[in-house]
Amino acid sequence: MSATVERWGILGGGLLGMRPAAKLAERGGQVALFESAPALGGLAASWTIGGVTWDKHYHVTLRSDQNVLGLLEELDLRHEIRWARTRAGFYSGGRLHSLSDNPDFLRFPLLGPLEKLRLAATILYASRIKDWRKLERIPVSTWLIRWSGRATFERIWLPLLRSKLGDGYQTASAAFIWATIVRMYAARRSGMKREEFGFVPGGYSRILERFGERLRERGVQIHLSCSAQRVTPIGGRLAVEFADGRIEEFDRVVVTIPAPEAARICSCLAPAERSLLAEVRYQGIVCASMLSTSPLSEFYITYITDSGLPFTGVIQMSALAGRELFQGNCLTYLPRYVAPDDPAFRLSDAEIAEQFLSALERMYPRFRRSDVLAFRVSRARHVFPVPVLDYSRRLPPIRTSIPGLFVANSAHIVNGTLNVNETLGLADRALALLED
Repeated sequence: MSATVERWGILGGGLLGMRPAAKLAERGGQVALFESAPALGGLAASWTIGGVTWDKHYHVTLRSDQNVLGLLEELDLRHEIRWARTRAGFYSGGRLHSLSDNPDFLRFPLLGPLEKLRLAATILYASRIKDWRKLERIPVSTWLIRWSGRATFERIWLPLLRSKLGDGYQTASAAFIWATIVRMYAARRSGMKREEFGFVPGGYSRILERFGERLRERGVQIHLSCSAQRVTPIGGRLAVEFADGRIEEFDRVVVTIPAPEAARICSCLAPAERSLLAEVRYQGIVCASMLSTSPLSEFYITYITDSGLPFTGVIQMSALAGRELFQGNCLTYLPRYVAPDDPAFRLSDAEIAEQFLSALERMYPRFRRSDVLAFRVSRARHVFPVPVLDYSRRLPPIRTSIPGLFVANSAHIVNGTLNVNETLGLADRALALLED
């Protein structure tokens, strides 16, 4: 007599849902994957701007990103990855400054010799720390002032923290900056040498297309534009109700949507579990993609320390990938990290375009609006959790009190920053719990 095949429902078609869907189907499970958007990928999804298909949000691969490289190997895409060195800049005091190599660092005008020495020592020291849990008990500002000094903190670290966390930096732990430094330090071959990043031509559109093909080959049922509204235990199984009124039953359900949304649809959870999910504080993003005929500068990434600009950085993907992949044009991302309830989410695309283009005119004297071929705006209210003090102790459980119900999302990344490599690593760790 054959064994009963378990039916799995996975809610969320980002990489955190796609990865376990593939593995569970490979191991004999009957898997259905549901995504509320019209395409797979979540925050890694792509779109078309000015005839060019590329990522909605900026992504790169580091040579240390073994989870990403492993996925590319599984998808027979690793041979397609290209590596390139990039240049980085700082915009401060109304001027652009290069900070791409050792000579640039020595000439960097925002810091004196002693401040530069302390900054370099902070980065080197952080890159060698192994016990990140101790850092969870220290406010990030306290730790950075201790190691880098107050002047460096106020001129460099504080503007960068505010650009990513907003006022949330006041409650963030030093583990946040440790994880950021460790990841970016891995992009350098040694010391303060130049960064090298990787990408697949076509961006994640190419990767997700192949991944979707593999899922279908393994029998995964993919449902797009399908939003789950409620998960309810019924007679030893789990019923999922969708926005169109349809109800499907599963033996096990994996919820990979952001923590506050998971708390909303999983009302069957114990009050303490729902509270942990609902209390995770997220940062969202309003991210513009701009296709133009001319580059803004020579830098792949420009960090901004000046206040008053409507975006928090400038990322020129074409400076990394080359203009030939963009029909000879330049693709630039202009991200603005904000809280989920920020008024920026209520601005129209036209209002955002006016704010952002006006700021580019102030930053780059040679920039002309006539150079812009296309401008699109992506919005996501829940991108990454703010790593508050003692964050790992407040972590919602992946295995819930409801038999067969699991919740895994970006809130469970406790010793890294949100990126594709960490997401895939989390998916593999969650998979071990799903099948236990």
